[in-house]
Amino acid sequence: MFKDHPKGLRTLFFTEMWERFGFYTMVAVLTLYMTNTFGWSEEYASMISGFFMGVVYFCPILGGWLADRYLGQVKTVRIGAVVMGIGYALLAFSSLDRLVLFFVALAVITIGSGLLKANISVLVGNLYEKGSKLKDAAFNLFYMGINIGAFFAPIAATILHKISVQESVKDESGKILSEVTSFNSYNVSFVVAAMGMIACIIIFQVGKKTYEMADVIKGKRKDTSGDEPQVEEMSKTEIRQRYMALSVLLLIGVFFWTVFNQSYTSLVFFADNCTRQYDWLWAETYSSINPLFIVAVTPLLLLFFRKLASKDKEPPTPVKIFWGCIVAGFWPLIMVAASYMGGDENQQIMSPLWLISAYFVITIAEIFISPMGLSFVSKVAPPRVRGLSMGLWFGATGLGGIFSGLICAWLYNRVQHHTFFIILSGLLFFCAVLVFFFRKPLKRFS
Repeated sequence: MFKDHPKGLRTLFFTEMWERFGFYTMVAVLTLYMTNTFGWSEEYASMISGFFMGVVYFCPILGGWLADRYLGQVKTVRIGAVVMGIGYALLAFSSLDRLVLFFVALAVITIGSGLLKANISVLVGNLYEKGSKLKDAAFNLFYMGINIGAFFAPIAATILHKISVQESVKDESGKILSEVTSFNSYNVSFVVAAMGMIACIIIFQVGKKTYEMADVIKGKRKDTSGDEPQVEEMSKTEIRQRYMALSVLLLIGVFFWTVFNQSYTSLVFFADNCTRQYDWLWAETYSSINPLFIVAVTPLLLLFFRKLASKDKEPPTPVKIFWGCIVAGFWPLIMVAASYMGGDENQQIMSPLWLISAYFVITIAEIFISPMGLSFVSKVAPPRVRGLSMGLWFGATGLGGIFSGLICAWLYNRVQHHTFFIILSGLLFFCAVLVFFFRKPLKRFS
């Protein structure tokens, strides 16, 4: 799988896999933790979740700037991983009686994620020479590592929830009087998230020699010995053009992530309230479907593009993003049909196949957009601000996360479900129109 790629990609692959395992174990239960343990409304939990996801993806802007100017990517990633682990540990001790600790934990996690997230992606891109045809494939592989962690995270969260979801009430003789539901096991999920970060830190430290040459501060590599690629210099005109192309990509990203992040809000509520429940399939388990599809489909897609590349027919990165937007527009239409077929009734009567089908379409679109967005930023961003530029890409994701939470809070329970999903579909097709309209400046640096 890693053939022809630098050894550093393997290290960063597994580092990010464990980091994402920790993050998505926490995310898989965060909304349910607020509604079931704290007793908050779905609207309020959606706003908190959306705001949190937004800030998580805004902080990489600062993290990228710090790495570019002062720390370099390696040191910034290391510090971020430690801070995130501390945040999960704090979250594990939160409760309704310790709400301050809950919000402090979320703040610590956002800071740690901001330091780590953009800079590990920059390291991946810096492993490759300018114009390398392997860069798109590298980010696809890296993204597969992300989703291996994201796949196992909700499963771990579900198992932990199932283990201690029932508590027995007994009399003095030990006779069981009743069984009551307990949601305290969500805190155990946060402990497991912290353990994932420990694995992440160990792997990153053990494999440091494989990626240290990709560390860049102020546009210069810390170690320029050997045959490692050097950072190129650019004219002011070219830098302005690159900023313009980057701005277009960021605008597109905001629209896409606004809809994509419904996976953590409205689709969770649809799974919880409108879909038939099974002992082996819980609302939080649906979060595993998307990464499972990514892990399964990505190798096939890489093989397909490798064959196209051998014939010099592989489409440029912006074209892949365009088709991703087109495909993405169809998953809300699946949910429109599901809503018409009974989902609008808000009763647990719908087949899980509706959600599974929607997640499959989301997966195909995501593979074409998210890793390609990372790859495109790595290609177009000027070397001196590569960390900041990658942070801005995640910032666009964060803005989409905030809009996603607001849209869900404002509309999901105020209009019929099918109307809500029609609006989402329209936003995605508008996103495709934007890519097509700006295709020339985007192709210039792909």
